[in-house]
Amino acid sequence: MSNKTAGKGLRSGGSYGKLDRDGFIHRSWMKSQGLPDDVFDGRPVIGICNTWSEITPCNAGLRDIAEHVKRGVWEAGGLPLEFPAISLGETQMRPTAMLFRNLLAMDVEESIRGNPIDGVVLLGGCDKTTPGQMMGAASVDLPTIVVSSGPMLNGKFRGKDIGSGTDVWKFSEAVRAGEMTLPEFMSAESGMSRSPGTCMTMGTASTMAAIVEAMGMSLPYNASIPAVDARRAAMAHQTGRTIVKMVHDGLTMSKVATRAAFENALRVHAAIGGSTNAVVHLLALAGRLGVELTLEDFDHLSRDVPLLVDLQPSGRFLMEDLHYAGGLPAVMKQMEAFLEPSALTVSGLPIGQQYDKAEVWNAEVIRTLETPVKPDSGIWVLRGNLAPGGAVMKPSAASPELCSHTGKAVVFETIEDFRARIDDPALDVDETSILVLKGCGPKGYPGMPEVGNMPLPRKILEKGVKDMVRISDARMSGTAFGTVILHVSPESDAGGPLAIVRNGDLITLDGPTRALSIAISDAEMEARLAAWRADPPPPKATRGYAKLYVDHVLGADRGADLDFLVGSSGSVVTRESH
Repeated sequence: MSNKTAGKGLRSGGSYGKLDRDGFIHRSWMKSQGLPDDVFDGRPVIGICNTWSEITPCNAGLRDIAEHVKRGVWEAGGLPLEFPAISLGETQMRPTAMLFRNLLAMDVEESIRGNPIDGVVLLGGCDKTTPGQMMGAASVDLPTIVVSSGPMLNGKFRGKDIGSGTDVWKFSEAVRAGEMTLPEFMSAESGMSRSPGTCMTMGTASTMAAIVEAMGMSLPYNASIPAVDARRAAMAHQTGRTIVKMVHDGLTMSKVATRAAFENALRVHAAIGGSTNAVVHLLALAGRLGVELTLEDFDHLSRDVPLLVDLQPSGRFLMEDLHYAGGLPAVMKQMEAFLEPSALTVSGLPIGQQYDKAEVWNAEVIRTLETPVKPDSGIWVLRGNLAPGGAVMKPSAASPELCSHTGKAVVFETIEDFRARIDDPALDVDETSILVLKGCGPKGYPGMPEVGNMPLPRKILEKGVKDMVRISDARMSGTAFGTVILHVSPESDAGGPLAIVRNGDLITLDGPTRALSIAISDAEMEARLAAWRADPPPPKATRGYAKLYVDHVLGADRGADLDFLVGSSGSVVTRESH
C-alpha cells in the first residue's frame, strides 16, 4: 500500500489510507472479517444502510437485495460494507412508527457521518424507513442512492385481486355494517399478503418509492418492480455499480435532490394519487437539504395535474399491474408537459432521458391527460379559522358530493373516547355530521398516528352510508380513502383551534376554495382558547426519546421534524477515535 495513492481524494482515505497507528487500527480490525490487504488500496468504500428486519415484513427481503448491491459495488471496483439502521414496521410499532421516523434519521445521519465511507446505498421500503433514511443522509450529503423493498404481489381473495390496507378498511366496515360475516373477513387475511414487500396499493411505501424515482434518487422502475421479481435484484446490482461511479464523479445527494427534483416529485405524486403522508416527509426532507418547499407548493404545483394512475385507493388496480403497464417512466412520459426534464439523476443523466422512450402497455392502468381517472388529484391545502396553519385533503380519495359540505361537529377528545363511543346507539350523529378527533397530532398521541380515517358510526353504516367528512390533526394510511381532512395545524395539543371545537359547532368545508372554518365569532374563539390555555392537557411523555420528541417536534405544516435536526452538519469529522 502506498500512502500516496491509498484513498487519495476520498473520505475513507482519512481512515484506511494512513500508514500510522490510527491507520493500523482501522484496517486491522476490518481485516478480522476476512478482507484482504488490497481492498484498502484507495478504492471507494460504499456503505449499505439496511433496514432489514423480521419485525418489518415490508423490508424482510432486503438482506438478499443487499447481496446484489454488493456484487455491483465489487464489480465496479468499490468496497461494500453493510450496516444496520433501526427498522420501523408500520403495521407493528406502537404507538406509531411516525414517532420514530426522526430517530431513524438521527441513526442514519450519525452512522454515515461517523464511519469512513464515501457513498451510501439506502435500503428501505416500509412507510417511514425511506423518508427517515433520506433525511439522515441529506444532513451528511455524500453520494447517495436508494433501492426500495418493492411492492408485494397482488392480494387474492375468492378469485379477485385485493389490496393492502384498502380492502382491510372496506372489509372491516362491511362487517360492522352487517354486509360481511366475521368468518368471511378472517378468510381474506392469508390471501392479502402473499410475499415479502410493501403494500401493493398506492400507500405511503409505494408513494415514497415513486417519489424517490421521480426525484432521480434511484434507478428507473424502483417504484414498481415487485419485491420478488428477479428484475429488482438486477436493479440492485446495477445500483452497486452506479454508486461507485457517483463517488468518482462527486455526485452528492444535494446535486440530485434539488428544487426541480422536488417539483417533479410533487407533480408525479398528484398523477399517481399518492399518499397524504408524503407531505410531512417531503417538507422534512427539504428542510434537511435547505430547499425552499412550503405546504402551499403541494396544492399549487399539482393543481392542474389529473389522476393518471388507476390504482387503489383512488382507483382499481395494484402496483404489480402498474409495473406491467410500464411503471413510473410510462407515467412520467404521459405527463411530461408538467415535468422539468433537465433535473439531474443519480445516473448522471437528466430525468427526461429516464422516461423519454417509455411506453404504456395497459391504457386502463396508466391513462392519458385527455382520459384521466379523475380530474382532481394531488393535495388540497385547506386554511381558515379552524386550521390557520393549514390542513390537507386528498380529493382523489374523497366523495365529490362531500367536498363542499357544512355539518354539525361530533367531537371526540381522544382516540380512546372515539373508540368507546363511536358505535354507541345514543351517539348524536347522522350522515350530515362531521366527525372531529382531537389529540392525535405530533405532540398529542405522541407521533401523529394513522387514525384520521375514523371508522363511521355503526348506525350510519347500517343506513348504507359509506363516507362522512372527518377532521383531525392525525395522519391516515396512504391505503385509506374517504373525505378525510388531516394534519390540522396547529394541532390541538399545541393549542390550535381544533382544541376548542365543541359538539354541535357548525363546520364548513369548501374544497374548491380550500377553506375550512368553524362558525363562531373571533371573540368566542379567543375566549375558548384562553380557557384551554388555562388548563392544557398534561405532557404525553416524561422521559426518554418520547420526551425529546414531544419537546422538540415541529408542526405537521413544517414536516414534523425535530427543531434541532433541520439543516445539515455535513460529513467532516476531524477528531480520531483513539
